[in-house]
Amino acid sequence: ENLKKAELRALQAQINPHFLYNTLDTIIWMAESKKTDQVVEIVSALSRFFRISLSKGMDWITIGEEVERTRSYLTIQKMRYQDILDYKIEVDDDVSGNTVLKLILQPLVENALYHGIKNKRSGGTIVVRAKRKSGNEVLLQVEDNGIGFTTEKLEQLQAELDDDSGDIKMESGFGIGNVNNRIRLYYGKQYGLSVRSEYNTGTCVTLVIPAITEEPTSEQR
Repeated sequence: ENLKKAELRALQAQINPHFLYNTLDTIIWMAESKKTDQVVEIVSALSRFFRISLSKGMDWITIGEEVERTRSYLTIQKMRYQDILDYKIEVDDDVSGNTVLKLILQPLVENALYHGIKNKRSGGTIVVRAKRKSGNEVLLQVEDNGIGFTTEKLEQLQAELDDDSGDIKMESGFGIGNVNNRIRLYYGKQYGLSVRSEYNTGTCVTLVIPAITEEPTSEQR
């Protein structure tokens, strides 16, 4: 039951009407301004974003596809928030073919943008990483130099991440909570997110997953 709820909420969060409406508004503005090249770029990014989001109903995609989907999201947001947003994507070639539960990275990036970068008046940079941690594990990271969490907010977030009840009630950030819950339901309770943050400095969310190249069996979870 928790698994089904998490899957549904993940899908609803990704196919976010506000994100779609805002992107379409941007496309209209660009078209009216006759910014043809930018219209082509943003429509192409939106198409890639939803194609990989749906991925023929599959729960598991390659890390390369998940990163590409996240790149499409950042391409769109960079065109909307060009004055405040920069981003970098650092992916080791030898992990691109590994399997990952889809809809994992982009919610963390969205959280970094809306709760980190936008709340820092000078803007900032989001860095997405995927690299080999060991022979059996892959490390995924989303780091930003946005506003960061206060000590109290970070403690609240960590307590919610450590909660084993399966409830998705993340007051500190729905995206982070939903991702953490889905990771534990799919990969096992030994896995999950860790968050390092300092107020006025930034936040780094880290996820370690098994290095696999197919959908995990129940024995692997």
